[in-house]
Amino acid sequence: MDYCIIKLIHIFVRKKFKVGYQVNKRKIINDPVYGFINIPGDFVFDLFEHPWVQRLRNIKQLGFTSFVYPGANHNRFQHSLGALHLMDLAIETLRNKGVIISSEEQEATFISILLHDIGHGPLSHALENSIIDGVTHEDITLLLMQKLNEANGGKLDLAIDIFKGTYPRKFLHELISGQMDMDRLDYLRRDSFFTGVIEGSVGSDRIIRMLNVVDDSLVIDEKGIYSIEKFLIARRLMYWQVYMHKTVLSSESLLANILKRAKELAAEGAELYATPALRFFLYNKIGLSDLTGNSGYTSDMIAEKFTMLDDSDIRVSVKYWVGNPDNVLSDLSGRLLRRALFAVELQNDPFPEQRMNELRILLGEKMNIGPEFDDYYVFTRSISNMAYTPDATEVKILLKSGKTADISTVSDMFEHRFLSERITKYFLCYPKECR
Repeated sequence: MDYCIIKLIHIFVRKKFKVGYQVNKRKIINDPVYGFINIPGDFVFDLFEHPWVQRLRNIKQLGFTSFVYPGANHNRFQHSLGALHLMDLAIETLRNKGVIISSEEQEATFISILLHDIGHGPLSHALENSIIDGVTHEDITLLLMQKLNEANGGKLDLAIDIFKGTYPRKFLHELISGQMDMDRLDYLRRDSFFTGVIEGSVGSDRIIRMLNVVDDSLVIDEKGIYSIEKFLIARRLMYWQVYMHKTVLSSESLLANILKRAKELAAEGAELYATPALRFFLYNKIGLSDLTGNSGYTSDMIAEKFTMLDDSDIRVSVKYWVGNPDNVLSDLSGRLLRRALFAVELQNDPFPEQRMNELRILLGEKMNIGPEFDDYYVFTRSISNMAYTPDATEVKILLKSGKTADISTVSDMFEHRFLSERITKYFLCYPKECR
């Protein structure tokens, strides 16, 4: 008994005062998609534990897609963890096939894929370019990676080079951002799992086992061609069926208009409820030049404020804005909160101006909305979908002869036009009261 008491006191003192106490960094995590996975490496674990990465727990992977598929409540943190797991499998596979990858390159690639999404704002893509004008989540991600690099004495130098694609061994960047990157392999399988849209399910393990490297570029072994064909079809189907679903387009457009109106009111000096982080971006005009420190706002300040933002800042603010004296902000916020979304029409050709004018007239007659606010309620935009990422090289197949060929030349299913052609559709949003 005395020994047990002494042992408990010893453990308490070690934890309390960090005397000889070492954190266990060999964590095993049970992921609903892949089962048990681990965090590969001590420094990767340290970054995994960093508040900027943990913040991704509070950012939904698919924004308002749960309005359509109630199970789609997974978050960016889960996706980053899954992509890290797939990267671990990919590096192991390539090494087993004789591709030389140093331990430094391995760690840097793990870091790059773990951090590839830390620049996402609230509700993922729903507010892209809205929180900060003309700035993508990739811009913010690079800024935050550079800040982490400064804080860690340059330990992320190689990871940043791989992320940007400036490192000479291009296949490492292709694993992070390419036609068959680990980001894409995870989000298709994960989003399919949580939405229940089985058409999007891809055999990520099978594709990874088929990876190889020729002339510093990723290729797929010939026997994996059918898995790639299914992958490309699944990606196209997921875009139309999930990512660009009409309800998703309506809700995300509605939120963008809410934030636009809030920014206009803030610029006019109106007092709006907002969390401190959101207030900073509402009442200050931040652009791409600010990220490089070429203005009155330091990049440190922007990084600090941005990493305090997550979904809760937007949701709570919208909830309060329902009671705002501005009729437009109040009405739009109430619609989003009640899921009273705009009607959406989708077609292959642009909507004629006459159709728009008819809806604007109905808007004034039925809802008493002045013409100065028409654009908040009646608007048309376009969406595009491609099987391929435009700026990445075509998928190469490693033939049994040792030569490589574009998938469009060896596949029975695809031709180059199918892979490279951008399919554009147009959608029109308006209040259902104007039907």
